[in-house]
This record gives sequence, C-alpha cells and structure tokens, in this order.
Amino acid sequence: MAQPEYSGAIAYAINYLETELPSNMYYHNLWHTQEGVMPAAVRLGQLSGCSEEEIALLKLGAAFHDLGMAHRQLGHEIIAARIAAQELPEFGIPPEQIETIMGMILATRLPQMPRSFLEQIVADADLDVLGREDFFSRGELLRQEQIALGQELPWLDWQASQLSFLKQHEYFTSAAKSLRDAGKQAHIAILEETLRQGMPVAASQVYND
Repeated sequence: MAQPEYSGAIAYAINYLETELPSNMYYHNLWHTQEGVMPAAVRLGQLSGCSEEEIALLKLGAAFHDLGMAHRQLGHEIIAARIAAQELPEFGIPPEQIETIMGMILATRLPQMPRSFLEQIVADADLDVLGREDFFSRGELLRQEQIALGQELPWLDWQASQLSFLKQHEYFTSAAKSLRDAGKQAHIAILEETLRQGMPVAASQVYND
C-alpha cells in the first residue's frame, strides 16, 4: 500500500491559504498557520513524546485548521474539516487518520473542547500566542481584522476583552503550560495596568524578564 503523502497534503493547505484567503485576514492568514500554529503543534507534540506518525498528523491538523476562513468566519472550522475530508483522500491519507485530523480542526473552535490528546495539542498550538512575546502585536492584527469584518472595537474595549479571555483560558497540555503560562500571566498584568491607566503600558513597568 502506498505511503500517505503528508508533505503533499500540507503543500495543498499552504497553497490554499496563499491563494484563497481574503486580503483582510490580517491575523488568520498564512503566517498564523505556517509560522505560528504548525511549529507550535510540532513542538508540543515532541515535548509530549508523540510518535512520528502523530507529529505528521499534528502538522496536517494545524495546516488545515483555518482553511474555512477563505469562506466565512463563523463556523470556519466546520468548513475546514469538510475540506480535509474531501481533499485528504487524494493524498493517500487513510480514513482513520482523516477522522483524527478533522477532530483536531474542530478542537480549535471556541470554546475549545478537545476530546483526545492530539486535539488538546492542536487546541493549545492555536492559542500558543497567548503566552508569546508577540501577543500584543498579533492581537492588534486580530483587532484590525475584526474591524475590517465590520465590528466596532475601540482600543480599550479590545484590551478589556483580551484580559477577560486570558483570565478564563487554560492550556490543556503540560507542555503548553510549562512554555506559555508565565508569559500569559505577564500579559494579564500588563493588561490590568493598561486598563487602570487607560493607555499602553510598557512591559518593564509591570514585570521583569
């Protein structure tokens, strides 16, 4: 039996994001998938002791997770899962692996409710940014994307919503908690001080590296 063409399937997803996404996807774009979620999924998988096959599936789940954004924002995960179900057989991906990949895609829906460990990894990888140093710059891109889609998001209101999201969020995997919880708590402190002052606050005013 022929081996699954994992690399070909990933190339398909990357090309889809490059050619099909609207130009106002400032956050949910190729960078988010290729430079953010995919590396995070691989890193968390490796730290968690996943097999080579599981790492390959994690990469595919991450690569396909936002393809639905080319069509609509609300429910885009369902569309992405459908695209995976339709296209992955062309790359020799067996049905049981396709089911696993679809589950990982759907696990990125908010509120996140992953049902398996691989789904937990992809869910954590999708929100890896919450504890990263680029949290605020990426967050501003997300705000601009939402504004482009018709929402009114004054800056301080956005900061308040970000703070609320961070406070209620918890990573699922031990690896993600170890890597990103400290950064996330630092961002919470910065946002709390920002809202108290009503203006941007430098990280150095709140915590020390």
